[in-house]
Amino acid sequence: MKIYYDTEFIEDGRTIDLISIGMVADDGRELYLVNQAIEDDEKLHDRICQHRWLMENVVPGLPLRQNRRTGDISYTLSSAGDGRGIFHLDRDDNRIVPLRYIRNAVREFIWATPDPELWAWYAAYDHVVYAQLFGCMINLPDGLPMFTCDLKQEAERLGNPRVPEQATGQHNALEDARHNRVIAKFLAEHAAKEG
Repeated sequence: MKIYYDTEFIEDGRTIDLISIGMVADDGRELYLVNQAIEDDEKLHDRICQHRWLMENVVPGLPLRQNRRTGDISYTLSSAGDGRGIFHLDRDDNRIVPLRYIRNAVREFIWATPDPELWAWYAAYDHVVYAQLFGCMINLPDGLPMFTCDLKQEAERLGNPRVPEQATGQHNALEDARHNRVIAKFLAEHAAKEG
């Protein structure tokens, strides 16, 4: 059974740190978790706050703290237009958990899937982030896939048809995983027509 997934992360060319992960199985099960360390680890939090693309595209889709009186979300971008800002996660949201919990939840999600196949769009970094949940690649528990199939590579193999665009929720790991499932269905239908 296929599992479509996506990760959001920050990388600097040497390290990759998970921000969030979303998974959607063909049987309808879903998993969405956010790494608590992106706020608890001051250096990691600062790196994200200084990363224009993440602040503009990923952070707004995270479960952010809301002022109960005013309704304002705890997310601010610099008025200098440099994309820098600050954010605070909603600590009451049960999807914000320690990395060890994410590791265990991902393992259990995959183990609950018969003959699991992982699929992602531009899957290389997603696979590294997934594998690093367990340490080195050789530490992946038995029953967890050692590779991720790439939807973009499949699209190229099929002549690069124009895949459906995602209407909303881009760069939210769960919304992206759901859309990966839409893309996979489209590509399978395209292959059947062409075949």
